[in-house]
Amino acid sequence: MTLLRVENLTLAFDTDEGRVTAVDGVSFEIQPGEVLGLVGESGSGKSVTAKSLMQLNPDNAHYSPESRITLMLDDGPVDVLSLKTSRELKVVRGGAISMIFQEPMASFAPAITIGDQMVEQLMLHSDMTKKQAKALSIDMLARVSIPEPARRFDQYAFEFSGGMRQRAMIAMALSTKPKLLIADEPTTALDVTIQAQVIDLMKDLVSEFGMGILFITHDLGVIAQTADRVAVMYLGKLVETGAVRQVIRRPAHPYTQGLLNALPKLEDLDRPLTPVPGDIPSPLERPAGCVFHTRCPQRIAGTCESSVPGPTRLPDGHEAACFAVEAGDPGETRASA
Repeated sequence: MTLLRVENLTLAFDTDEGRVTAVDGVSFEIQPGEVLGLVGESGSGKSVTAKSLMQLNPDNAHYSPESRITLMLDDGPVDVLSLKTSRELKVVRGGAISMIFQEPMASFAPAITIGDQMVEQLMLHSDMTKKQAKALSIDMLARVSIPEPARRFDQYAFEFSGGMRQRAMIAMALSTKPKLLIADEPTTALDVTIQAQVIDLMKDLVSEFGMGILFITHDLGVIAQTADRVAVMYLGKLVETGAVRQVIRRPAHPYTQGLLNALPKLEDLDRPLTPVPGDIPSPLERPAGCVFHTRCPQRIAGTCESSVPGPTRLPDGHEAACFAVEAGDPGETRASA
């Protein structure tokens, strides 16, 4: 059974410069026990997409009438975008869905101890006693490798290092055992040893509770060892989706190829890095046609500038939205497997 279904998600923001489209026609699914990696440069719309699943975008956000977000729970489906009041939204905000935010310092109240914040959310979303909530909170702090968790439980966020705050936030998000965990760059502030421990913890919880994870990152190396499937996003659109091995070993979209070719190669560390040419455009200056055509080395003149490509299914089953792929010529560039 599908855990989460997102259909035709289109989201715009009202700004002083006019209405700006941040997400355009995004569709994907997450199954129980599956990790979906969402990849793209800053400004691609990854975090905005993730916040939509909990209706955390600001009041100037507007969803198109065609947008659908459906969360499948034990007692039936929940139409997330139809939820209006704080009471209704409690089912997705910290209940069935938890989110690990990119900036941990902004996620904790500075005048309340870490432990009190963890206990409060557990008592809000479960029938635990305060004693039970405290015991579980300390256990979760220990599981994310925070030293002396019983002592740290009574400390404030400013008394933690950056990496410890990130781990405490992960422990807090996981403590409610959500159906879906949204992890927005969860390992950015961590060294590689703790990063590996956090990734292993997430994998263990997926196996233990059948939790689905939306894992947002810039790091394709993390995606390769964490995700089951990957969705590549550019300027609010999904340009390539599929099983992580298929997409990384046989990238079809020129943007995916560019991201992979920009990675350093361990077998040739002297080779200069090859960045994706140009910069991602401002949403205020959204290109017509294929949104990637202004940076694409494989653009088809007269087509890519005027028409929007639909997804093309490749022989191995994954999809790419590109006219070159549609024409059977996905380019010569390939990242090494």
